[in-house]
Amino acid sequence: MPVFDFFLEHKDASCAARLGSLKTPHGMIPTPIFMPVGTQATVKAMTPEELLEVKSRIILANTYHLYMRPGHELIGRMGGLHGFMGWSGPILTDSGGFQVFSLGELCRIREEGVTFRSHLDGSSHFISPEVSIGIQESLGADIIMCFDECPPSTSEYDYVRKSMEMTSRWAVRCKEAKRRDDQALFGIVQGGRFLDLRARSAHDLRGIGFDGYALGGLSVGEEKEVMHGVMEACEPLLPEDRPRYVMGIGTPEDLIEGIYRGYDMFDCVMPTRNARNGMLFTSTGTLNIKNARYAEDGEPIDPECGCYVCRKYSRAYLRHLYRAGEILSSRFNTYHNLYYYLTLMEGARDAIANDRFPEFRREFYEKRNSPA
Repeated sequence: MPVFDFFLEHKDASCAARLGSLKTPHGMIPTPIFMPVGTQATVKAMTPEELLEVKSRIILANTYHLYMRPGHELIGRMGGLHGFMGWSGPILTDSGGFQVFSLGELCRIREEGVTFRSHLDGSSHFISPEVSIGIQESLGADIIMCFDECPPSTSEYDYVRKSMEMTSRWAVRCKEAKRRDDQALFGIVQGGRFLDLRARSAHDLRGIGFDGYALGGLSVGEEKEVMHGVMEACEPLLPEDRPRYVMGIGTPEDLIEGIYRGYDMFDCVMPTRNARNGMLFTSTGTLNIKNARYAEDGEPIDPECGCYVCRKYSRAYLRHLYRAGEILSSRFNTYHNLYYYLTLMEGARDAIANDRFPEFRREFYEKRNSPA
């Protein structure tokens, strides 16, 4: 039996939403699913035990940052990410490509790979498709990603075309470099806002053959209509029997629209980063806990939420923690936001199973547009 597999269990009768499950060496993952981001081998402000409490089934770690510090060789010697961070569930690592281009200084992109300077100390580094795969194999994630280039959303057609073609060639090299049989490798569809390039990229990747397929280069400044158009255009081009992952999209609305259009996996720093800035997600929209209106508010963040924080603490107390700069503020806010996101996924899965995802989507928007 393969250590990695995807089971498509049900499709909603009236839209493209899919219910499935991912088999990995560290457990089964129900889909659709949101993956909390643990950039530095930690989901900021959360313990692994708390991640389980909020129903996390898989987390994402960042190849670039862990390569820079503490180093993938060290993590490999410590039992890989699972042993190093004490997380027993599945892990996905990105390829490091996005961070190389967005954080690395003085990038030089060549067919061989990318030379760049560290954002930490300015030291020079080189990452190629083969190096990226080697780093991810040392990290030991259940799912690893092909090394790709993610052009800015404003890039012209000719640049995006050349970048997409190079990404396809890099995908071949990634598959050839992969040595471990206990890791799944996903290809990444690129092509920016240009649907013909997206179609060529998807065709290339299907020809190579991967365990799953991701859409990269979204939520990088393009309009929502462009994002939705890319998802809709790519969905019929991707294998139905493989998981589909939209990288880096993260508002609750984005997730609902991605699921509606037939995608299974999502990640974003939004719920954790916004939590540390006092922005909380609720069934009726967002709530800025910094606002003076909550100074004497005895209500929970969201009366409909069943998380530990909402059951026990008031908006007034959470506002006080934030304004006082207490570490507990980040912990409570992050706990709530992740619980909200993962409970939303749970509701989506239940709706798909009962052929009512369009109704679930409509009810979601009705609540979000109602007065808080």
